[in-house]
Amino acid sequence: MRPAGGGGLGSAFQLIIAGALALLILVSQTIFIVPAGTVAVVTTLGKVTGGQRNPGANFKVPLVQAISYFDVRTQVRPEQFSTLTKDLQVIEATATVKYAVKPVEAGRIFETIATDNSQIYARVIQPSLLKALKSVFSQYELVTIATEWNSISELVQDKVAGELSKFNYVIVQGLDLTGLQIAEEYRAAIEQKQIAEQQLLRAQTEVKIADQEAKRYEILNQSLDDQVLYKLFLDKWDGQTSVVPALPGLAGGSPSVIVNGRR
Repeated sequence: MRPAGGGGLGSAFQLIIAGALALLILVSQTIFIVPAGTVAVVTTLGKVTGGQRNPGANFKVPLVQAISYFDVRTQVRPEQFSTLTKDLQVIEATATVKYAVKPVEAGRIFETIATDNSQIYARVIQPSLLKALKSVFSQYELVTIATEWNSISELVQDKVAGELSKFNYVIVQGLDLTGLQIAEEYRAAIEQKQIAEQQLLRAQTEVKIADQEAKRYEILNQSLDDQVLYKLFLDKWDGQTSVVPALPGLAGGSPSVIVNGRR
């Protein structure tokens, strides 16, 4: 036979264990950790409540509130594209855009355009990027695009940043254009144009140098007179040369020259 009251103690112990487990589950459902480099958006019955939750321990109401995470670190996404130039030539290249989600806009992003972190590029970045690429490249002919690639890359970055600033969801931190592909016949024409431009630049430089030399000699000739020439001669004379000009400025016309003689 079992001792009297033994079943009561066992039941009480089981109730304590069950209560502790329930409390542990409740706490685990109440506290959530936001990883570094992300922010969390809390929704209460499907509605965004409060601002973004920053990295660290945070609290929510179990069963009532849900959590969505957004990465706010710099993202790097390459986008292969093809578009038409001003002279209706097809080009292909890769645009690599660097961007970051604004942490304070995470709640508005969830409400208006993307409920998941993976949706941001396709719904926010990509449309503006492709629009900017087509807008910029349609303004230039193929030869100009090939020869001014770096400058056009900066124009595209400014255009993308301008497009995205209308929505104020993200910050554009950089954009690189690489891998330009064009037809071979146009590549040869571009190379010939570059060679012609280099030859023209070289010719212009040589003309400028010749003009500068001519002006320098003109100024030098204007500054030289008999007195200056005589002083230059004396500075260089070794005292033995038998041809010595007479002192300029003497009466009787032009200065005389002494040859193999003394005075």
